[in-house]
Amino acid sequence: MAHPPAPVDAAVFTGLRALAGCGGCAAKAPEELVSMLAGLAAGASPAAGVLVGLAPFDDAAVYALDAERALIATVDFFPPLLDDPRDYGAIAAANAVSDVYAMGGSVAFALALAGFPAQVPHQVIADVSSAAIEVVTACGGSVIGGHSVRCAEPVFGLCVLGFVHPAQIWRKAGAREGDVLMLSKPLGTGLLISWQREPGLAIAVASMRATNREAAQALRRSADAPHAVTDISGYGLLGHAAEMAQQSDATLRIHASRVPLLAGALEAAVAGIRTGAHRRADGDTAAAGSLRASISFAASVSPAVRVVLEDPQTSGGLLASVSPSAVALLSAAGYVEIGRVERREPIEGGAGVIVD
Repeated sequence: MAHPPAPVDAAVFTGLRALAGCGGCAAKAPEELVSMLAGLAAGASPAAGVLVGLAPFDDAAVYALDAERALIATVDFFPPLLDDPRDYGAIAAANAVSDVYAMGGSVAFALALAGFPAQVPHQVIADVSSAAIEVVTACGGSVIGGHSVRCAEPVFGLCVLGFVHPAQIWRKAGAREGDVLMLSKPLGTGLLISWQREPGLAIAVASMRATNREAAQALRRSADAPHAVTDISGYGLLGHAAEMAQQSDATLRIHASRVPLLAGALEAAVAGIRTGAHRRADGDTAAAGSLRASISFAASVSPAVRVVLEDPQTSGGLLASVSPSAVALLSAAGYVEIGRVERREPIEGGAGVIVD
């Protein structure tokens, strides 16, 4: 027999962050995701109309509606990385819509996904949700529904739907030898959030609240379409670059000194600050191997710089592999040139990333 929940004293609530063991995209677990996708792929058969699915996986799924329209579908949620409910909701929404932009699409609508412990006041949940709605609305979409459950730890996110022309889908695969690698946002949000010091905390929040809408629009304005695009999230710049390299059968060379960093991020790394994702990778040889096996570092790249390049980003920027002719336009739009695409080199037996 079901029993109604006991009355909750709101005074018990001490903040969202204290209720989560790990927040933001640092809570993502690469090994678990790979296992889940493998299980889904094993039981799935190719369906008519699926343009992007599980083989190979990408930032979102894409389904053809007709000759002119395809539907993009993605879902993303995570535990809180901050106490401020409006920052949490806005960042979760910016992070969720990012996958639509990484596929070259526009945001249409979203469904909210929420799970909160009983001690979280209703007003806090309402503030999280309203901030997310504001972000989706600013992106030209609407939040039109959702689902919530009671959870031991708070989680919030969105299932986002968007549209793209079937012939204009951006993929992780497709980077070509001679392409230039362009990054639209500086790195370091995970480290700065973990450090919990000002002004670094405010800098990280501002970066995470900014969506990739304008970055995607800049790519679309280029006369030459990007050859490969992905957004930077829980696997850090190098983890997502490794995915692009593997799916493109190419080697990505990243110049560490050119990668833009948020103010204070390198200082945090030097001070020994690490996210939960860093600690899991350092303590789990299987996880570390899966993420780092295809990445090669020059001796000149310091341990602290490596940490920033691997830093899990929540609502990170877009990484694009583009023709040299697109560099000037993208640079004017805020992108930074961080490297080149080269012919495939054997790094631990496969395509990979060279950091020098």
